[in-house]
Amino acid sequence: MTGDRLSVTFWGVRGSIACPGPATAVYGGNTACLEIRAADKLLIFDAGTGLKPFGGALGKEGAPLDVDWFFTHTHFDHIQGIPFFSPLYDKRNRFRLRAGHLAPEMNLKQVLSEMMSAPLFPIPIGIFAAELEFHDFRAGATHVLGNGVSVRTAPLNHPNRATGYRVEVGGKSVCYVTDTEHVPGRPDAQVLDLIAGADLVIYDCTYTDAEYPAHVGWGHSTWQEGVRLVEKAGAKRLAIFHHDPDHNDAFMDAIAVEAARLRPGTFVAKEGTTIEL
Repeated sequence: MTGDRLSVTFWGVRGSIACPGPATAVYGGNTACLEIRAADKLLIFDAGTGLKPFGGALGKEGAPLDVDWFFTHTHFDHIQGIPFFSPLYDKRNRFRLRAGHLAPEMNLKQVLSEMMSAPLFPIPIGIFAAELEFHDFRAGATHVLGNGVSVRTAPLNHPNRATGYRVEVGGKSVCYVTDTEHVPGRPDAQVLDLIAGADLVIYDCTYTDAEYPAHVGWGHSTWQEGVRLVEKAGAKRLAIFHHDPDHNDAFMDAIAVEAARLRPGTFVAKEGTTIEL
């Protein structure tokens, strides 16, 4: 894992609530979680239910792990996998957890501690044996991780705030932009700047344009808006992400066909797949 390697593995692609079952077996039912390998760095983005199978895969690699972990926000579907992530129980591992949406009113350690407290959860965050560092920042900051890897950030339009990310190494880039709501006919300038020229943009495509009017103010976007943004920003590929739990495999198949027709190279993210850039 050296040089300018950049890859993304989708461990959870759903939004709102996990929805396992035969109707979602193709694209997956776990909530948001990404693994990004950039040069020699291991990065995690979000911590939905997809985090549990990811932990099992990391366990096969063996410890110690040294991980930079970024959160778009801390709504439950993006953090609920944390207590079930086995590497957190190994004292040989080290995690740096970062969030750009909570300060100054709150901080990441406080939020995760409250999630893992009675009567919401039976064991406290102090049970983790791994070394944990918590860092709160303001969206817009850039994180330099070493070995040519950097992570740019931007604020997103979501209830309680959220942060978008751009990982760069060796002239390659992947952007993770979820959860965010667009304004029809007015592209988000901060999102456009973040994704400009990117090799891959993973975007909040919860709804279709036809569905969106019934969900104004819910904090999510559409796959058609994702196509428009990627086209305007001159980015190479769009990954449709954060699938609505009511959108089954047949529904997502139809979106995949139409999106690829509208902008070739666009694809619907599938749980368990890896994209090498």
